[in-house]
Amino acid sequence: MNELLTFLASAIVISLSGVLAPGALTAATIAAGARRRWAGTMIAVGHGIVELPLIVLIVIGMDKLLKVEGVRIGIGLAGGVFLLMMAWGMFRALRHPTSDDNQAASATRHPILIGIILSASNPYFLLWWATVGLALATKAVSLGVMAFVLFALIHWLLDLIWLTILSWVTFGGGKLMGNVPQRVILGICAAAMVFFGGTFLWEAGWSLHSLLAGS
Repeated sequence: MNELLTFLASAIVISLSGVLAPGALTAATIAAGARRRWAGTMIAVGHGIVELPLIVLIVIGMDKLLKVEGVRIGIGLAGGVFLLMMAWGMFRALRHPTSDDNQAASATRHPILIGIILSASNPYFLLWWATVGLALATKAVSLGVMAFVLFALIHWLLDLIWLTILSWVTFGGGKLMGNVPQRVILGICAAAMVFFGGTFLWEAGWSLHSLLAGS
């Protein structure tokens, strides 16, 4: 029991380094949270739909596939394009301040789907699970089924709590301060999406160039 508790405590600390790291999922949650209080919770559900099966898959060998250069390039390109599409939708929403919520940015419309797509198309997230996450999951398996289940659930609960807090704070702040701060937040998040999308595309493109040059 002591070994299990020690492992879970270390897993929480290590997991928080990934959960709290700013990224595309954080930006999408803040943008969606400006309009919907529970957006973070729904994004976390979408994230979990990808993450929980992924934990099982990497333990049985999928980590090798995620380390294949061609696979990582494809994921990076898909993720970059999707993020730029989200940013474009946000900027369109900013151009129509009098529009209703039906014309809001795409990041605020389908938070569960956003959680799924941003998780599945994030090369950093997948690489984290193929390396650091794999080590944690393997240790959990060695401690038994209960340890593995607890590890997976606790890791996802950290995501759920953090993303829910983000959207609640953003929603509450937006309601308190009015429409202008909401638009500022949306603009900042859209710019963040452009940055992360551009980064994904640049790194995937550079890797593709290196791969083709070496072939």
